[in-house]
Amino acid sequence: MRKYFLIITSSIVLFLILGAAIFLISRSLSFQFFGEIYPNVVTSKKVIALTFDDGPSVKTDSILKILEDNKVKATFFLNGNKIENNFKETQRIVLSGNEIGNHSYSHNRLLFKSKRHIKDQIVRTDSLIRLAGYSHPIHFRPPYGKKFLMLPLYLKSDNRKTIMWDIDPESYADIASDSDKIADYVVQNSKNGSIILLHVMFREPSLKSVAVIIKKLKEEGYEFKTVSELLEFNE
Repeated sequence: MRKYFLIITSSIVLFLILGAAIFLISRSLSFQFFGEIYPNVVTSKKVIALTFDDGPSVKTDSILKILEDNKVKATFFLNGNKIENNFKETQRIVLSGNEIGNHSYSHNRLLFKSKRHIKDQIVRTDSLIRLAGYSHPIHFRPPYGKKFLMLPLYLKSDNRKTIMWDIDPESYADIASDSDKIADYVVQNSKNGSIILLHVMFREPSLKSVAVIIKKLKEEGYEFKTVSELLEFNE
């Protein structure tokens, strides 16, 4: 009886350890088993990237105007289903000269999904981005930042980089609802090569924070780059 008890106990402990390891790896911003992953770039230059997840939405023109007024380019990680519903807005992003990335078609977690499912989510969104007139390389950002084995493996086989972030003010409930707090957090935590994540397409405080973030970081000597431009500074 004792032998069986030890076997069962050991199996449970092993299962819990394995589960914890999978959880930590799946949400890591800087590690994956296959391919390249970037939460930021290592550089001595004062360069930084603004990235906006989800969308496009009815707020597209508002964020494009903020960027244009401040002479800044950003990277938009878009969802295929939102592109279908806001195709003209997608075209305006393309025409504005900002960068577009792929954030999957339906924005569901791509954990423990088949290669076929993952490919469909990415290829469908790529096709819509191309249809909108975008001709540059398309980087990928996992929905919710979650990935484990099959997604990184597919991205590596397709010669795609996984773009994460190192500054995410909206992950804190007491900050996410206040544009001033969002801006303060970003400015205080930014460093050379940082990638900033915001959700301007659906969150008003996030949208309102952008002009302040740009102004204050410019005052500190930072230059804003698209993700592709930022990667060129990686040392």
